Amino acid sequence: MDAVVAATHPLDPLSLDEIASAVAILKDTQTLAATFRFPIIRLEEPTKADLAAHRLGDRLPRLAFILAIDISNGETFEGVVDLTAGTVSSYIRLPLDELPYGQPPIMLCEFETVEGTVKSDPRWIAAVKKRGITDEDIPLIQIDPFSSGYFGREFEKGKRIVRAVSYWREDIRDNGYAHPIEGVVAVVDLITNQVVDLVDDEKIIPVPRKKRNYGRETFPEPRPDLKPLQIVQPQGSSFTVDGWKVEWQNWSFRVGFTPREGLVLHELGIRDQGRLRPVVFRASVTEMVVPYADPTANHYWKSAFDAGEYGLGRLANCLELGCDCLGHIHYFDVPAADDFGQPFIMKNAICMHEEDYGILWKHYEFRNGIFEVRRSRRLVISFFATVGNYDYGFYWYLYQDGTIQLEAKLTGIIQTAAVATGETYPWGGMVDDNLGGPTHQHFFNARLHMDVDGGDNTVTEHEFVPRPWGEDNPYGNVFDTKTRVLKRELDSPALANGETGRYWKVSNPNIQNSVGKAPGYKIVVMPSPVMLAQPDSTVAQRGGFAKKHIWVTAFDAREKYASGDYPNVHAGGDGLPGYVRQNRKIENADVVLWHSFGHTHVCKPEDFPIMPVEYAGFTLKPNGFFASNIAMDLPPEGHGQSVDNRLQPSPDDTGNGSCCHT
Repeated sequence: MDAVVAATHPLDPLSLDEIASAVAILKDTQTLAATFRFPIIRLEEPTKADLAAHRLGDRLPRLAFILAIDISNGETFEGVVDLTAGTVSSYIRLPLDELPYGQPPIMLCEFETVEGTVKSDPRWIAAVKKRGITDEDIPLIQIDPFSSGYFGREFEKGKRIVRAVSYWREDIRDNGYAHPIEGVVAVVDLITNQVVDLVDDEKIIPVPRKKRNYGRETFPEPRPDLKPLQIVQPQGSSFTVDGWKVEWQNWSFRVGFTPREGLVLHELGIRDQGRLRPVVFRASVTEMVVPYADPTANHYWKSAFDAGEYGLGRLANCLELGCDCLGHIHYFDVPAADDFGQPFIMKNAICMHEEDYGILWKHYEFRNGIFEVRRSRRLVISFFATVGNYDYGFYWYLYQDGTIQLEAKLTGIIQTAAVATGETYPWGGMVDDNLGGPTHQHFFNARLHMDVDGGDNTVTEHEFVPRPWGEDNPYGNVFDTKTRVLKRELDSPALANGETGRYWKVSNPNIQNSVGKAPGYKIVVMPSPVMLAQPDSTVAQRGGFAKKHIWVTAFDAREKYASGDYPNVHAGGDGLPGYVRQNRKIENADVVLWHSFGHTHVCKPEDFPIMPVEYAGFTLKPNGFFASNIAMDLPPEGHGQSVDNRLQPSPDDTGNGSCCHT
């Protein structure tokens, strides 16, 4: 349901009316032509300092950030509209025609024009006909516009381009990725709507024709032995929602959403002995990149920055189309804008529900017969984005013991390569006859603007090292914790190390906990690769954030994204590597913790036609933050809830708050 807001909080997303007003003010004030489009319209968020002043009574203006591009010539402007005053605070032309270049995200309206541009190009028609494509085939061919990367070519410098690859289909519902047209790549200028370069590889590989469809009509007789599994909460959920604010099991936070990042969590804190203690001021996934390890014509340039080049929020699924969540659900409808600046509602874009998560704590004392066990429950706040062939779910979990977790779920359809009969595919794995899947990597970057106990924070790096034999280690069993304080930004870029158990802790050195130490949270890093592309490669220059697991920066409101503001057709060097070169002080400061994590995917037959979910993510766990286990006061199973009635229908089995059984 849409958030019902009685009084707008400074962090609330722009409403439909605010979006319409902001666009109208900008158009009127700047006399914008009808050729202007708007890839990004979002709230220009207040800072920690702004909100501190607001709590003391200062009124903050509502500001809207608008990215405007004239599609007749590519000129791009950043505007900030003061909705409170009804004026334009700033309107700046971006020098995207100068090094290091860069472009706004690709828009849906542009995607829709690429197919016609490609299919009308005589060079492309001749190239696909060499591969057995007929005039009758062309109307059903699938054209995939793909963010182009950057390699220093003249048609890339300061240009708004995409590279387009093609897939044969016999029917509109066919899975085109089973039929790649190998060796043909069209480069389309989105401003001139022309093919400015065409790759037609000399090696002709026949188009694979075996069908690998996945629509439900492909499997008319599903397995019959799956019995219903019902998850219901007869007494309703344990969370409360007030507009965009949520409270659950001592947790308190605000939900936000941006076109680039999608789901954002604001002012995440937890009540402890009656006091709300801040933990994270703002948490989101600001970027992801998917570099491919195939050097051939169709694939070497593939390195989609799915947030910066497309927008995870703009591509969020409307969950009314299907059920991604199970249980007693609260949906958030998100106000958004299309490419023309027209407001609309993204229905059910965010899903929130509770899940049972097994055992939280347990002990059986056989000496006196005390047996105590408590089950864990977690709150799930999630959304899914479909970016071309891949689908990504982002799931934030809050636990009753103070733990915070982010889990990225990777599914969808792999990119494919045609392989000639009798040949093997050297750049990945075979997934079917004449069909290979290029090896590639997925990297995400989470931006955590920390606020542990509401003050300046310090980040320390810890790892375990064996103590040498000696008088203080006579049996050889002692090991120590080695600690390093990150004092300046260049101290921070680091890799995880499972062998030494390396971890990082964010603490507040200005406060003492119950044992005289600084209260903190530690980040628990899952086993995760880093980008394996050569450091001087263009993808590594553009996605340098993926070369390290951990980065820490001093807060700067201008530094929002791990890859920089405009990675699309960008020459590289922006984002986190550039931020930390300033080498600002980060000890006992307002700090942002950035974590890169991901997955290396060597494709296999089980990944096709749709790959089962792969998981990646991290956890933030309290470390000296509480005086004891704060989940000790949870009721035993059956106390305060009816075990016998758990499988009875919910009082409201339709719409918001329903149990999803589709």
